[in-house]
Amino acid sequence: MTYRIAVAGASGYAGGEALRLICDHPELELACATAHTQAGQALTEVHPHLPGLSERYFDSTGSETIQAARPDAVVMTLPHGQSAALAAELPDDLAIVDLGADHRLVDADQWAKYYSGPHAGSWTYGLPELPGQRERIQASTRVAATGCYAVATILALAPLLHSGIAQKHDVVTVAASGTTGAGNNPVKRLLASEVTGSLTGYKTGRHQHVPEIKQATGATGLSLTPVLAPMPRGILATVTALPATPDIDADDVRDLLLTTYKDEPFVHVVPEGAQPSTKAVLGTNSAQLQATVDADSGRLIVTSAVDNLGKGASGQVVQCLNLLLGLPETTGLTVNGIAP
Repeated sequence: MTYRIAVAGASGYAGGEALRLICDHPELELACATAHTQAGQALTEVHPHLPGLSERYFDSTGSETIQAARPDAVVMTLPHGQSAALAAELPDDLAIVDLGADHRLVDADQWAKYYSGPHAGSWTYGLPELPGQRERIQASTRVAATGCYAVATILALAPLLHSGIAQKHDVVTVAASGTTGAGNNPVKRLLASEVTGSLTGYKTGRHQHVPEIKQATGATGLSLTPVLAPMPRGILATVTALPATPDIDADDVRDLLLTTYKDEPFVHVVPEGAQPSTKAVLGTNSAQLQATVDADSGRLIVTSAVDNLGKGASGQVVQCLNLLLGLPETTGLTVNGIAP
């Protein structure tokens, strides 16, 4: 059976990646792709890497347009704050995976602290690798997919806190991301002349993924420093936490990760002596992890690499779609990167 998918907000980088994955998916077909200012344009004017959609055009974003396309499910890759209103106008039984932040947070106070506008309530959180979450997604019709920094950090941190080998009150993440994570608006700081040969921190001390990470992992104190890196896509996160007891060593942390993710198709602990690499996960739905303990401070360290448009965004969306639609979870997604 082929399922028809509508993509709302398909003109951005995440929207384009969602379109690519849907086009190559053996069980999905595109019902419609919507946009705001690009409505009426050919999809390939915005996404020239998708020749299979050369005869398709962007529709205007609205509930009537989406329902007229008769989709079996909807993917929303809209800016934060725009998904909730559209979702409220769609039938309750229509499956939706939202890549925006509108429905990720349970706590309305945390929403008000990090975002603007009213809190729209929470949906099932879309990270299947969390304990029990795969089954919750399968039983849902509304899923809130993760933030990109969030998935890189949560996959590294959740096993440490859930097992009790790390303390919850002092977690530090420093994560470098490709420029696609900042969207495709033509702003000066994203120009090639500004980004090339430069690393720049941003939203330091107040990034919106902090409450999401704390909610998913149980961390009570988290410092997240994002860094804009001179590459199009990818995230490399270094996540550290204090050990629960002084005798925890690197083998304990590594063994925990291996046990936690041994049956997970998209999460891979790299061999001893190796380090995760953004290049190795480029274009995939994979995450790479490695663990050690800092020789001086004793802090537990887990490094994590994901493609911010793959496992950090649209790959995660398709993974959740597969679960919602009763398809094998890995359908249409790859774990193997490209090289060189």
